[in-house]
Order: sequence, then structure tokens, then C-alpha cells
Amino acid sequence: MKKIAFVLAGIGMAATAIPAAAIAAPAPQQWQNINQRQANLDRRIDMGVRNGSVTRQEAVRLRQQFRALERIEAQYRRSRPGLTMAERRDLDRRFDALSRQIRIERNDRQVRGQDRGATDYRSYEHRGGRR
Repeated sequence: MKKIAFVLAGIGMAATAIPAAAIAAPAPQQWQNINQRQANLDRRIDMGVRNGSVTRQEAVRLRQQFRALERIEAQYRRSRPGLTMAERRDLDRRFDALSRQIRIERNDRQVRGQDRGATDYRSYEHRGGRR
């Protein structure tokens, strides 16, 4: 009798856990429009320059990569069938790589106006360290 009660309790718990897991699952991420992605990447570079988290050299390099992506996209769009799914995936992969590079440059603790090899002591002092 106890075995049957445990089996029924287990089935009841499983029956309530499965719908809860389905509700908690995140919705699949939809593809962002290419123009939206480009605008977002450009905005992130601008923000980094404005708040000083991206140096002038980093911004020049990021903008060169951004313009190269724009040229590739224009080349894909000029091709005969237009922008294919394979080309769209290629652009998405390249946009993702540029997005990662922007994140790295904005968080590398290089501050505009500092020498390339200089250490940013402000964060060290903030944690209680001394110069």
C-alpha cells in the first residue's frame, strides 16, 4: 500500500513540475533586424567614446570593423538572389564577434587619455588599495 502511495505521489509531483518548467523556460530569441543590430552596435561604440571607456585608437579600430561589415552586407544585398539565409547567418556571426569586441574594449579598464601601458589605479583604490 505504501508503494502505491509513493508512486501516486511521485506521479502527482511530476505532473505539477512539468507545466511549471514549461512556464519558466525562456522564449526563443528572435532575430533582430540587420539595421537594428547595426544601429545598436554603432550606438554602443558612441557610448563608449562618450563615457571614456573606449580609447580613440579602440574606437577607430571598432569603426573600421563596423564599416567592413557594412561593405560585406552591401555586397551580399547586391548579389543576385539578395540576402540569403546563409549570408544572414554569416552577418549575424560577424555582428556577434564585433559585439563581443565592443564589450571587451569597453570593459578593459583603459581610460581615454591614459597611456596604453598605464594601470588604472582608480578601481584599485576604490577597493581599499594604496598607490
